Amino acid sequence: MASVAEQPAAAPPPTRDVLRHPLILRLTHWINALAIIFLLMTGANIFNAHPQLYWGDSGNVDDRRTQWLAIGASGPPGAARGHVEIAGIRFDTTGLLGTSNMASGQIERVAYPRWASFPGPRNLAVARNWHFFFAWVIIINGLVYLAHGLATGRIPRELIPRLAELSPAHLWHDIVQHLKLNFPRGEAALRYEVLQKLAYAGVALVAIPLVILTGMTMSPGLNAAFPFLVELFGGRQSARSIHWIAANLILIFLVVHLVMVVLSGPITQLRAMITGRLRIEGRAA
Repeated sequence: MASVAEQPAAAPPPTRDVLRHPLILRLTHWINALAIIFLLMTGANIFNAHPQLYWGDSGNVDDRRTQWLAIGASGPPGAARGHVEIAGIRFDTTGLLGTSNMASGQIERVAYPRWASFPGPRNLAVARNWHFFFAWVIIINGLVYLAHGLATGRIPRELIPRLAELSPAHLWHDIVQHLKLNFPRGEAALRYEVLQKLAYAGVALVAIPLVILTGMTMSPGLNAAFPFLVELFGGRQSARSIHWIAANLILIFLVVHLVMVVLSGPITQLRAMITGRLRIEGRAA
């Protein structure tokens, strides 16, 4: 009985390497990533000293009028349950927020767990020093990034969405493509999609500047130089709340960014951000 001839396997599409990220962009990217990680971890340590947030210029644990968020724990020693309370509504967060398992096996009542804080829980003075240091790192690095992006036209060209891209139809199409994990290929991979533009511009041009300005507002040493910041943000406690919200938005962006890197091809993406060259399908025109 004659066997059916096997069809030859389809040849893989041709690929080429294209310079996607210049050296200055790669350097600022990795410095920014390192600074953000340490700022988030030292910020968690600082927050643990007073894990409540308020609106206005002042607040204390007994002031329920201005307090809108509290992270804590309740219950007897050894069986404490962590919780997050938002606007009077309490959510159980045991194992994530409010409690932390110590090496001895005991349960510690602390807003953020030990693994999420640097240099360790209840080390406020050292955490503040590191937080201040990396704040300057992200400020200087951010200024370099902005100067390069504006001088080369990269920020308005690649990060600012066009009006047509903000139409409901275009936004919905981009959302659907992301949900289906249909990532752009070929020349299209060299351009940011509208959701990427909104996310990158939101972090670089809104969230990070907000974190910096509200951090300056909370610093008594900077109030003399910039007294208008307290009024701008509605008081030091309001600035602290906005600081916390913006920091968590950056954290969410970081997590989503890492997930998308993994889903779209971690080796290709990491190689592009290290060497600057992105491998795409198709021959050069």
